[in-house]
Parts: sequence; C-alpha cells; structure tokens
Amino acid sequence: MEYTQNLWLFAILLFGIIVVPGMDMLFVLTNALTGGKQAGFAAVGGIMLGGAVHTLTGTLGVGVLSFVIPWLRNPLILAGALYMMWIGWTLVRSAITVDGVGVAKARPASAIFRQGLVVCLLNPKAYLFIMAVFPQFMKPAFGPLWPQAIAMGLMTVLMQLFVYGSIAGAAARSRDFLLANPSATIWTGRIAGALLIAAAIWTAWQGLAVAG
Repeated sequence: MEYTQNLWLFAILLFGIIVVPGMDMLFVLTNALTGGKQAGFAAVGGIMLGGAVHTLTGTLGVGVLSFVIPWLRNPLILAGALYMMWIGWTLVRSAITVDGVGVAKARPASAIFRQGLVVCLLNPKAYLFIMAVFPQFMKPAFGPLWPQAIAMGLMTVLMQLFVYGSIAGAAARSRDFLLANPSATIWTGRIAGALLIAAAIWTAWQGLAVAG
C-alpha cells in the first residue's frame, strides 16, 4: 500500500470514529446548546488540542508505550469513564435554561476550553482508537515517524473541527427555540447527561474487555 492510500484509509476510519456519538460530541453539543456558539467552539478548541496530544501519544505508543500500557491502560480507561460520568450526572441533576446562562452568567470560554481538553484526554474511545489504529498506519516503511505523526495529527484536528464545529454551529442556531421553551433546555441537558453516562459506561466496558 502506498502512503497516499494509507492516509486516505486513515481519514475514512478517523471520520467514522469521530462522527459516532460519544463523550466529545455530547460535550460540544451541551455547551453549544446552553452557552451558544462561543461556548460550543471553545469546547471544540479544547477537544482539538486533546486530539493533537493523542497524536503524540499514538506516535510514542508505536514504540515506547507498548511497555507502559499494561500498567496504565485500565486506570486511564476508568479515570476517563468516571470523569465523564461525573459530568453526565451533573447535567442530569441540573436545571439549566438558556436565558439562565446569559452573557453575564456564562462560564468563561477559557474554562470550557480547558474542560474540553480534559474531556478529550480522558476519553476512553480515543485511547482505544490510538492503540488499535495508529500502529497500523504509522510505519517505518513510510519513512521517519515524525512527518507521519504531523500528517495524522493535522488530519485528526481538522476532522474534529469539521464534525464538531458543524454540530456546535447547528446547536447554537437552535437556541432561539430553546429561549422560547425553557423546559426543553432543561430536558436537553438532562438527556445529554444521561447519554454521557451511558457512553462512559459503554466505552469503559469495551476498553476493559479488550484489556482483559
């Protein structure tokens, strides 16, 4: 397989893993619905930075982390799942309305950005993707690893921007409806929280099953 074909196949798999609803997507959706476009894209930015860090982790994992993963994999998966469940439970118990998180009361974009970074870094689905896919596409036969890492990292953050940015924009535009229906916003947040908890349990179960 030629390197160009290798990148196209990676892009297809990357799109498939990002477009499937999960923790990152729900985090972006919830922030865009409750905080508007600025909050939504702050969440996207944090997740994109997390995606870049995952690329670095994947590059190291091709060689070094194969010796460390047996000790760290399960704790990382569990930590990520518990963190996502905590965020989900917070949303389930909340009664957030759009007009209740106006400009004066909204969380700073920097705080949402940082939380988005943590959400991405602790997402078990991302680690499963790295450990299962990166070794298949980052090969010495294609030359030094660092140019391959840069290419795959750029593809990752651009795909995140495309998918999650589209979701953030669409969710932010729906705020007019939510402004007129405060109860819809409350239940949107609670449903998103429940889905977040379900996604955390599912991805943790998959990760631990693979590790076992």
